[in-house]
Amino acid sequence: MKFILLLALILSTQAYAENDDERHSGSKHQESHEQEGGKHDHEDGENGDSHGHGGDKQGGDHGHGQEGDEHGGDHGHEKGKHGAMMQGGEHDHEDGDSHGHGQEGDEHGDDHGHEKGKHGGGHGHKGGMMQGGEHDHEDGDSHGHGGDGMHGGGHGMNNVKQFFEPLPASIIDEEENAALIKLGIMLYMDPRLSVNDKISCNSCHGLDNYGVDNEPTSPGHEGKRGDRNSPTTMNAALHIAQFWDGRASDVEAQALGPILNPVEMGMPNKGAVVQKIQAIDEYQVLFAEAFSESKHPFNYNNIGKAIGAFERTLLTPSRFDDFLNGDEDALNKSEKKGLKKFMRMGCANCHNGVAIGGNSYKKIGLVEPYETEDMGRYGVTGLESDKKVFKVPSLRNIAQTGPYFHDGSVETLDEAIKLMAKHQLGRDVGHGFVKDIKAFLGSLTGKDTQ
Repeated sequence: MKFILLLALILSTQAYAENDDERHSGSKHQESHEQEGGKHDHEDGENGDSHGHGGDKQGGDHGHGQEGDEHGGDHGHEKGKHGAMMQGGEHDHEDGDSHGHGQEGDEHGDDHGHEKGKHGGGHGHKGGMMQGGEHDHEDGDSHGHGGDGMHGGGHGMNNVKQFFEPLPASIIDEEENAALIKLGIMLYMDPRLSVNDKISCNSCHGLDNYGVDNEPTSPGHEGKRGDRNSPTTMNAALHIAQFWDGRASDVEAQALGPILNPVEMGMPNKGAVVQKIQAIDEYQVLFAEAFSESKHPFNYNNIGKAIGAFERTLLTPSRFDDFLNGDEDALNKSEKKGLKKFMRMGCANCHNGVAIGGNSYKKIGLVEPYETEDMGRYGVTGLESDKKVFKVPSLRNIAQTGPYFHDGSVETLDEAIKLMAKHQLGRDVGHGFVKDIKAFLGSLTGKDTQ
């Protein structure tokens, strides 16, 4: 009897030891999984956005695996280390670009070498920014598995629409204002508005060239150049104000400025302009039709009204507008990737709205000082706070309207992107970031102007 009890005690002790070994083994296995599959400290990890992995529907809980995943070790990274928490299950790399791994429905996921069915380490499941398969690590570009990144949580379509809105079909009743617009077209193209009959609005703002002349600064009637780059007239009527310093309230007021500017069109005064135009027979008819209710249709302000009415027709809907209107195939994968980076880096904090800019004023060199002698709006307001402050330019057709910045000193869009990231956002960006942002900006080119 004693022998039987002793044998039972030995067997019981052995069974307990085996179970204890299994528990220790499982704990080490889980710990190993969390170490191998749960940490993704990328190059930009210290400064970039957070690394959300996983199964939470809202995408920000940083748990590996899906809802109900048996293993899927939770690893919420410290917000202080990795920066702002991003929705949608993302990892940030060199340029703060996201990647999600794994596919919805993968029970455990094996993206990081975990044996499927044992560990549950798939990254970026339900609610994640990316759904499906691309692995482009250059500059921390987006890593999802076969998705475009514009669905689900995070910076998806809802976020896109928070920043942007499509161009309206029209901002002027073209039928009702047909006579005024017809007069405006002729005045816009007419070099006789200049002192030597050689410079028209179209000389610096070519209708066949996206509303610009692609010069750093434009030559006037004597070949002299001004201090600032000539911005495009395309979509300009949507802006908060006109000129780089916002000194004109609208396109009607802006149109009158260059005519009397001594460097640009060089006319001596308003009376001389009206007298010159009134002597042209064709204008006698056009002004009478455009201002049929006026006893004195010929006056200087009416020239601005006509040119402004025409400029209000210069809207350039793009593929990005198609995307905003619900056509998800209007942008390709690279353009969508660039759009996501554009929002995520903070570019859209200034370049937003219907014109993707043009609706606010910002200091150039907001974070990193930018060398320029131009004091911007300070010359208009006299406020110290307006030194080096300029109207944020619209990015519509930006791929076609270089050179860039208020002085036209930046020749290429690549350089402009890098400089803006550095001086406005305090970030040094790599080739991959520039490539994708540039791709997105290309989608802003008007379809009818290509």
